[in-house]
Amino acid sequence: MKKTRITALLLGVAMLLSASGCSSAEKETEAVTAQPSATSENATEEEAAGSSAEAVTEPLTDYLSGHATFELTSEDLQGGVWADVISNTNKGENVSPQLSWAPVEGASSYVIIMVDTSVKSWVHWISDNVTETELPGGWAPSSDYIGPYPPSGDTHVYEIYVVALRAPVEKVKCAFNATNPKFETAITNLDTDADGNEGNIIAFGHIAGKFTS
Repeated sequence: MKKTRITALLLGVAMLLSASGCSSAEKETEAVTAQPSATSENATEEEAAGSSAEAVTEPLTDYLSGHATFELTSEDLQGGVWADVISNTNKGENVSPQLSWAPVEGASSYVIIMVDTSVKSWVHWISDNVTETELPGGWAPSSDYIGPYPPSGDTHVYEIYVVALRAPVEKVKCAFNATNPKFETAITNLDTDADGNEGNIIAFGHIAGKFTS
């Protein structure tokens, strides 16, 4: 009788431990799943990339057609490929590209925009009220610039526009480090200055290159 009771007791303890272990394993699995990804920023851009059909963006030059152009160059763009140093990846330093252009007659300031046209106008750089025309690498602060970080193995096209303005604008209405569904409006709004005067855009410079993560 005693042996039977002891055996039953031991079986009961074993079942209790087994049930407890299963519960702990389930909780541990849930905890691991709930951990944020170390590459959540890249995952977000992967989601934004979507299908190739959705990723197509009209050239910004279409929005600026009718305006004069000027030559814009960058030492960080060679053979149509951006240097690793400008990227926000493990092989880059996340610094803004070097830019040069000649002063535009009548311009009081410039707006710089860098956009990933492979991902629904994902804006990587916005600087307004710029008065310099020779910008060294790393010129832009982190509040204005975040380098390319396409999904691993992907090649995206990154375009930089420098827009010469007669007068400063109230605000460049682009979302930084995000997609911009109304990008056309954000660009055409530059043609109206902070005081509401139209015809504010004088000319623009444009360069484009690829970057592969």
